[in-house]
Amino acid sequence: MTVPAVPHPETAADERSRTLRAAVREAVEGHAPALLELSRSLHAEPETAFEEHRSAARCAGLLAAHGFDVTAPAHGLDTAFRATIGSGPVTVAIACEYDALPGLGHACGHNLIAAAGVGAALGLAPYADELGLTVRVIGTPAEERGAGKALLLDAGAFDGVDAAMMVHPCPFEMADFRSFALGTLDVTYTGRAAHPSLNPHEGRNAADALTVAQVALGLLRQQLPAQWRVHGITTAAGTAPNAIPDRATATYEIRALAAEDLRELRQRVEDCFRAGALATGCEVELERPEPDYLDFRGDPELIGLWSANARELGRAEPVERPPFACTDMGNVSHAVPSIHPVLDISGGACGPHEAAFAEAALSPAAEQALLDGAVGMAWTAADFAAARI
Repeated sequence: MTVPAVPHPETAADERSRTLRAAVREAVEGHAPALLELSRSLHAEPETAFEEHRSAARCAGLLAAHGFDVTAPAHGLDTAFRATIGSGPVTVAIACEYDALPGLGHACGHNLIAAAGVGAALGLAPYADELGLTVRVIGTPAEERGAGKALLLDAGAFDGVDAAMMVHPCPFEMADFRSFALGTLDVTYTGRAAHPSLNPHEGRNAADALTVAQVALGLLRQQLPAQWRVHGITTAAGTAPNAIPDRATATYEIRALAAEDLRELRQRVEDCFRAGALATGCEVELERPEPDYLDFRGDPELIGLWSANARELGRAEPVERPPFACTDMGNVSHAVPSIHPVLDISGGACGPHEAAFAEAALSPAAEQALLDGAVGMAWTAADFAAARI
């Protein structure tokens, strides 16, 4: 005889959770006009790394208008801010990116990231204490270039944080986001100028030093693992063909699957540039213009909570993909349990850093992703706190 299953009665805690989730969603949706206006205004006036004065002020201003304690500038960066509300025992940080790409505007959709982060915080604000949360919004400049979050992490912006989160627009949906580790390198060769016909033997050709290094890098690539990348450009190598150049410069990027691999790759790449100097009698200066971007490592618990909430919101089923990008949120993920889900705004028609993606970042699909991302992060923060109280 089969005994029918008896439905588990809803407990008072279940009812309270369901009521709070509905209230949080209603709060986010109540702010929708302001959030959409914020996103559109950021998009209309894009600002690049460390120049995001209007963008930071708009985000911080909206939070301040709804009771957040705002510090701006914050943590030593002129275009960073910190906004907090609530006094619960669990602190969740929501990262807002708002820098744009030179020449491409918001072709990475950071207008959506910032507005979604502000939206999640506004949705949580009226209920933060009841949920046991302290909500910390961190305005994080210079993600595209400059590693703003790495600088903020070192300055203590994420101290005391139990979980950190953000969402990012993309051409597909993904919960378990992974990224490459990224390092940058600026190269300057100094040689000795001379006339190429009158006294070439007195010259030390800086452009030749760079050529030797590039040949060495090309040969090195044959022995690198498939996931390691080396790429760059020459930024100066002389000004006239009838003068041996005494200065040559280049900027390079290196990528690897993990921070540990990046350290080895950097050493091997720098040796190639040193070889160019040795072969030509030039001097070489190697500089790191910004901190390394570490590989992103998502927290399994947060990924599970986000995934359930995304399904409840009707988002598409997430895909699994190998690392395909770099982000300074990776640095945060090495220090604090973090998530960085990506939300589809283009249906695969275009992707970040393409001009068409800037247009997609204003589309109805993008603005729905903004609101879904805000609600999803707010619910995930609430769920995370509930599991610890």
